[in-house]
Amino acid sequence: MQTLLRRQQGAWIAVGLILLIVFSRLIPHPPNFTPVLAVAIFCGVLYARPSHTLLIPLLGMAAGDLVLGFHDQVWAVYLAVALCVGLGRWMLSPPGVLTTLGAGVSGSALFFLLTNFAVWLQGDFYPMTTTGLLACYVAAIPFFHHTLIATLLFGIALFGLLRLLQNSQPSGGLLPTQHY
Repeated sequence: MQTLLRRQQGAWIAVGLILLIVFSRLIPHPPNFTPVLAVAIFCGVLYARPSHTLLIPLLGMAAGDLVLGFHDQVWAVYLAVALCVGLGRWMLSPPGVLTTLGAGVSGSALFFLLTNFAVWLQGDFYPMTTTGLLACYVAAIPFFHHTLIATLLFGIALFGLLRLLQNSQPSGGLLPTQHY
């Protein structure tokens, strides 16, 4: 019974995280100010099964992209999100304030480097030279702080909520020491 209850809780959390991603991308927001990377890192910590770990943020992204539309660099965005899941699995076991902040900064930097490399690689906006690549990165700097702040704020909120839920449960917490 306890395992079934925990599975149901894990399923409801997954649905909530997917909806958080979708709605946050559809409502008006500053560029790149969404919880996507924070959710990806969070899933890397929370879920043990690779299918859950990767599918939750990628399903949220895909559902949002069905409405918003897909673009030429979508592969880089999805790859960056998947790598942030791996970052969560690697850096945050168990999650703490410093590791959460470190994962948020690392994930934001990874997203910035990978997605802007894809923009440069497309070849439509910048020359295919080292100077062109540097120009692409420099032009993207004004957007980086939105990604960083959103990832840190949503990451702190998600892991803080997890901690509160764990501490409020008399039977050892909402979440066991093992993952869903």
